[in-house]
Amino acid sequence: MKIIYIITGLSTGGAEVMLYKLLSRIDQERFSPVVISLMDRGTWGDRIANLGIPVYTIGMKQGKPKLVNIWQLINIIRQLKPDLIQGWMYHGNLAAQFARLFIFRQMFVLWNVRHSLYALDLEKPGTTIIIKLCAQFSNFPTKIIYNSQNSAKQHEKSGYGIEKTCVIPNGFETEKFTPSAKARLSLRLELNTPENALLIGLIGRYHPIKDHFNFLQAAALLLNNYSNVQFVLAGNKVDWQNHILSELIHELGLVKQIHLLGERHDIHRLTAALDIASSSSSGEGFPNVIGEAMSCGVPCVVTDVGDSAWIVSDTGKVIPPSDPEALANAWKALIDIGKEGREALGKAARARVIECFSLDSIVAQYEALYDNVLAKKTKFKG
Repeated sequence: MKIIYIITGLSTGGAEVMLYKLLSRIDQERFSPVVISLMDRGTWGDRIANLGIPVYTIGMKQGKPKLVNIWQLINIIRQLKPDLIQGWMYHGNLAAQFARLFIFRQMFVLWNVRHSLYALDLEKPGTTIIIKLCAQFSNFPTKIIYNSQNSAKQHEKSGYGIEKTCVIPNGFETEKFTPSAKARLSLRLELNTPENALLIGLIGRYHPIKDHFNFLQAAALLLNNYSNVQFVLAGNKVDWQNHILSELIHELGLVKQIHLLGERHDIHRLTAALDIASSSSSGEGFPNVIGEAMSCGVPCVVTDVGDSAWIVSDTGKVIPPSDPEALANAWKALIDIGKEGREALGKAARARVIECFSLDSIVAQYEALYDNVLAKKTKFKG
């Protein structure tokens, strides 16, 4: 079964990473995947190609699609003759559905929405237009896959076809994200912090919705009572060159307790080194970083947005968004139960991820959906 995945781009982000993880485990004896990036190869194109999966690029500029790009996309699809087109992210979904109009053979289109939709005014103007267009065309795809229950409800309220909904959560590499005493020691050496320093982490790109402001305000509150705590932040634009972050850290007097690591490619190591992981977001879908931390046996404090509370369940703390005092108090509660208490929660967290969100089980759900679609095609031919 030949499947074309049309994705907006292949830069670093949760959606791109999940596509890579799916492709790394999909049964290539039964499925023949091909990836088309509407933009360029980004940081993940070569990694996908190294799986033995062809990667095509269209070279569209952000917000500026040209007619030549659209015809290039259609020609690639015509040449490849797929059984199924899987859109991935808004622009990929719309491109998949549009290209389908010019393919004169039996072929199904699936969409994959990787985004929570709290308010359209939080989105870029161009993205808002695409979201609205997708709502208009949402009765055409065979299924719309969402990576969170919350995202599905939000999009249905915005006019996306309810009968098309299918929720497949993100999956986690539980053999890669694993508890590691070695990681704990090596990160503390790298940061030049004491071995017994308690590390609280926030992994995620710099974006208003991630609410780094909330995290840093909570850090300042916590440090009034705990002197041996340090904070590790990593992600795209989470570095000292980010003047907004840097100025806020200086204003709050946190310079000596904060480590801004920027974009990293050893997230499994950073995560396993933490004592407590956090999500301070004001909006989320299905945050990968929380599942990854749980897989590492690290208890989490998360804001009650998206599916965060469902993921964590009773293995960590769930607090309201945009409430630094609640965030600081939740950290305090996890510090006060001691190392053994945190380890017990961490073990329960890892067990929950293995049971509910392991990558193999998630890939199996995608494969079952594709099989179901293929069965419809066979029936149609018959």
